[in-house]
Amino acid sequence: MARTATRLRRQSGEDSTLSPYKWNICPAGSVKSVTQRAGADVLGRKVDMHDSEEQLIKQAQAGNRHAFGSLMQRNQARVFQFVRRLCAGGDEALDITQDTFLKAYLALDKWRPEARFQTWLLQIARNTTLDALRQRRRQPCEALEDASQLLSPVASPEQQLAGSQRIALLERLLARLPLEHREILLLREVEGLSYAELATTLGIQQGTVKSRLARAREAMLSSYRHASGGQLND
Repeated sequence: MARTATRLRRQSGEDSTLSPYKWNICPAGSVKSVTQRAGADVLGRKVDMHDSEEQLIKQAQAGNRHAFGSLMQRNQARVFQFVRRLCAGGDEALDITQDTFLKAYLALDKWRPEARFQTWLLQIARNTTLDALRQRRRQPCEALEDASQLLSPVASPEQQLAGSQRIALLERLLARLPLEHREILLLREVEGLSYAELATTLGIQQGTVKSRLARAREAMLSSYRHASGGQLND
């Protein structure tokens, strides 16, 4: 399960070779689009790249678009991958990602420092995705179109091929799990939320978190054993 989480985590922009700054999940002008839709009219000063997240949030709460743009840039890859897997796939995931940031912008005054910003943002992303799935009455999950783009460029061609195949397999297996299993695996194994954060995000008791996570892990491992011929160390 740890190796599984590591492979999926590399697709969330957490690997050094996959910095969110190298992704362009939200199209050019989307920061302006999001803030304009929110009714913001304050451009604000340019932000320092070394500003802490809390500093950026405070500036964004005051209406500084540059600060909010930095927050979007830092988090857009993670949010997009989470949404895509939870999942909407393709163009719909882009729309849901932008809706997530719009809702986050509008709710910035409700954020409190005792809550991790990423956890708060993922909770908004989860709820936005579930709303979209309910409205469309579908649960589409698309396998990664080009997994090779997420592999380390220093790997040999053989390693890249094997890695691409494993990632595609994990994506397919994850997509087949029930929604409640997918979301708890993504939030725990990929995003690293604590049991307390999972309980808050999912709206369930910590005891339920542990039992649901155990069932989700077993389901994923069982699927992986079956698909890989019983091999877990590849």
